[in-house]
Amino acid sequence: MDPSAEAANVFTLESGAVKMQERLQKRHQARIEDAERRKEANESRAVSEENKYFFSTFYSELASIEELLSGCSGADRTTVTQNLEEATTRTAQLQKFLNDNLLFLNPYDLKKAQAALQKLQASLTASREEFLPKKKFAFRTRTKAADKVPVQAEDAAPSPAEAGSTEVDRAAAASAQCGFSNISNDCVTKTAEEIQKQDVLLTHLTNCKVRLFGSPSTLHLKHIDGCEILCGPVSSSVFIDQCRNSTLAFPCQQLRTHNTTDTQVYLHVTSRAIIEDCHGVGFAPFTWSYPTLEEDFAVSGLDRQRNNWSQVDDFNWLAAGVPSPNWTVIPDEDRRKNWDT
Repeated sequence: MDPSAEAANVFTLESGAVKMQERLQKRHQARIEDAERRKEANESRAVSEENKYFFSTFYSELASIEELLSGCSGADRTTVTQNLEEATTRTAQLQKFLNDNLLFLNPYDLKKAQAALQKLQASLTASREEFLPKKKFAFRTRTKAADKVPVQAEDAAPSPAEAGSTEVDRAAAASAQCGFSNISNDCVTKTAEEIQKQDVLLTHLTNCKVRLFGSPSTLHLKHIDGCEILCGPVSSSVFIDQCRNSTLAFPCQQLRTHNTTDTQVYLHVTSRAIIEDCHGVGFAPFTWSYPTLEEDFAVSGLDRQRNNWSQVDDFNWLAAGVPSPNWTVIPDEDRRKNWDT
């Protein structure tokens, strides 16, 4: 073969190889960009649904508390005291609800919600001062006999509404302690009266059976190993982190699960379930039952008829049209049919 022709063939082959490599690199880059877009779309959809729930719940409760305060006008002292105590408790809970949703709100919506809550708190303070004013201090001319009598500290005593506020602070502190921690090889229970819409925290539990009756406000599970945890309807969110080899069952508004492996979740969720950095997680419909379950559903405000238990978003799986290998639907024959209560 002519050397020049042979050199031309070699150049053509090398040029073709370079072009093929460039096409492969471009295709790979396009796939990466498409995967990133899908991830952003999934996260945006999940956040959007959480925002819708937040707005409807937050502003509905805000209007309800404002209506409660307006009911103080013209009411007797007993009714006023009850209204202010209830408004104080619910305002504290609303602040907690806002704090729990900070990550899902953009700066504008967060600022708007904070301003509305500050206005409500100012209205609560004004109502307390108007309808349950403190006794004003005044100098009085005292006789020598009066000088010998100890002065009663009436002005130091809090008004009923202030006492309600103090009770709210105590309740908030107590809620942080509602739950179980650092327990192994035990069966533990919380009643509906103990939970009473509080935040519940379960942490560092190993080989335990846990039963939570009633309706918690939120449920936090962290460092759970080899446990069976059954919980009544959670009115807002369930957060799971560092859980393995466990069986969980609960209804909730939304579920976020992180760093969890080889765990079964029997779920009733009215929004969507989100997993991240998880493997071997199985999902099935919530089937645990106990005598007051329907009452607890009513307290939680969850829609009994709406259950998106199988609609799971995996933030680590971006392949369109291909199921995530990190979670599965538990086959019907493998699902728990009977639960010990």
